[in-house]
Amino acid sequence: MAAKRILLGITGGIAAYKSAELVRLLKKAGHSVRVVMTRGAEAFVTPLTFQALSGEPVRTSLLDPEAEAGMGHIELAKWADQIVVAPASADFLARLANGLADDLLTTLCCATEAPIALAPAMNQAMWGNHRTQRNIRLLQEDPQISLWGPDQGEQACGDTGPGRMLEPLVLAELIAESSRQGALMGKRVVITAGPTREPIDPVRYISNHSSGKMGYAIASAARRAGAEVVLISGPVALAAPAGVEVRQVITAADMLQQATAAVDAGCDLFVASAAVADYRPESCEADKIKKSSEQMALALVRNPDTLATIAARPDAPFTVGFAAETTDVARYAVDKMQRKKLNMIVANDVSVPGLGFNSDNNAVTVFWPDGQASIGPDSKQRIAEHLVALIGDRLGQAAG
Repeated sequence: MAAKRILLGITGGIAAYKSAELVRLLKKAGHSVRVVMTRGAEAFVTPLTFQALSGEPVRTSLLDPEAEAGMGHIELAKWADQIVVAPASADFLARLANGLADDLLTTLCCATEAPIALAPAMNQAMWGNHRTQRNIRLLQEDPQISLWGPDQGEQACGDTGPGRMLEPLVLAELIAESSRQGALMGKRVVITAGPTREPIDPVRYISNHSSGKMGYAIASAARRAGAEVVLISGPVALAAPAGVEVRQVITAADMLQQATAAVDAGCDLFVASAAVADYRPESCEADKIKKSSEQMALALVRNPDTLATIAARPDAPFTVGFAAETTDVARYAVDKMQRKKLNMIVANDVSVPGLGFNSDNNAVTVFWPDGQASIGPDSKQRIAEHLVALIGDRLGQAAG
């Protein structure tokens, strides 16, 4: 990994204290780091902290006569190989999205030709606000900008949901990954994620415990690796990954239809991480079924198999399946890979407490015809990064 000149922007938010650890990790990795703080950031952490960690003066003002004697903000914008703003507050995202240059950090972002990575951090309600999401969409349209996060989880205010800044170690790894050419550069990738819902009547359905977190993490990692990504998602409570086209579906039939259309449009890699219901009710009642007896029989019919259908195409892309098992994981996964003629399969034991379904963490074993690799236990985001690198390597070998 080549050392980089990293300009770290810090905006106002409680997550600013984590940025001190990020500076330490970046310096340890051999990068040169210079820090720019907004006035809001200074209310949470002092500039002296970052000066001590980075070994460089911290810039806080655009109108600094000494720094500006030689057009310092332009020189700083040219110095940077990468700008990372962590945390990136809702206010900063709004100003950047609308092209404002009213302080040092926004001016640098306007003046630089370097890539800009934003690590959002805010309350979950602020993240979900319509105006914030409008600003996010504007930023996603900018080819110079990448959004890293936000993560889900407990927040300083006591709320739980999307809006947490990614942990410093994750951000450091993303910066390291960006120092390498993307493993999927120029590839078109189609990913399925989340559960399906098979209706019984207007108020009930058959589904499973999939949260979609693994598939969404893979979509984000594939996008960062240079791919054009289409994410076909069942019903989940997750924010759309930055720079990824998301197509929402409900049933297994919907998922097959959208997956087929996406692959028809051109696809180098198909990753089926969705937990698609194997069966659906034979019929869906038009009205709510009333409780009338002690027992009720529900006739089920088999759903179409999206993964097998895509893998069986004459023009099948490189195809990766998932196998969520509770016993004899390796045997069932390899059998599934062979039966469906997959290039790779990712297996995980969903009976292990704290891993897999509805968790932020996972542990997987990846199988391919002549090898295997274990990843984790780790966060789903870091597992996704490793998976994308491994898949990219196997895809390259297959193409070669």
